[in-house]
Amino acid sequence: MSHADLTIGGPTAGLTAGPAFSVPAKKLAMWLFIIADTATFAACLVAYGFIRNATPNWPRPFHNITNVALMTFILVTSSLTMLLGIRAAKAGDKSGALRWTFITAAAGIIFALLHIREWLALIGEGMTLFQNPWGTGLFGSAFFSITGLHLTHVTAGVIALIVVGIRYQRGRYKADDLEILGLYWHFVDIVWMFVVPLVYLLNLAH
Repeated sequence: MSHADLTIGGPTAGLTAGPAFSVPAKKLAMWLFIIADTATFAACLVAYGFIRNATPNWPRPFHNITNVALMTFILVTSSLTMLLGIRAAKAGDKSGALRWTFITAAAGIIFALLHIREWLALIGEGMTLFQNPWGTGLFGSAFFSITGLHLTHVTAGVIALIVVGIRYQRGRYKADDLEILGLYWHFVDIVWMFVVPLVYLLNLAH
């Protein structure tokens, strides 16, 4: 066997055809965004924890967990519908993928509306960014900042789901694009699992 056979068309040519663990550029970009965003949320939650522990008159305005439990159920369910949409897309079921994607977007809209309703109720009780009738005004700043940041991510995700879904229907996007968007949506869901105990459950009224 000649040297040319080994370097051009020989048995070893397939072994060096490409990197063993290559990641598509879009997916890599999403993972990098998620890593950076994780650091942002982590910093906010850690700062919140320090402020809460250092403030003796920290308010406990929540009297039940009904609303937050409903919001959590909707968001967790939306992660399941997102998975079903991705599975349908990979199986070539375009109509099924589109249906589950739009159901996920609808769940995100319901979550956002429940969140806004909660905000309006708290504002109606006198809570703002800088004051509230229960204790330190820092609570309003922390609560609206953390939940507002998460709600912004949910809103952006809903818009992305609708846009990507429409373009997927028209053939401009593929199953891989839905999968990449699914990574973002699951990230938003996981973040909420940290927000609920720290911001809601620890602030239930005695």
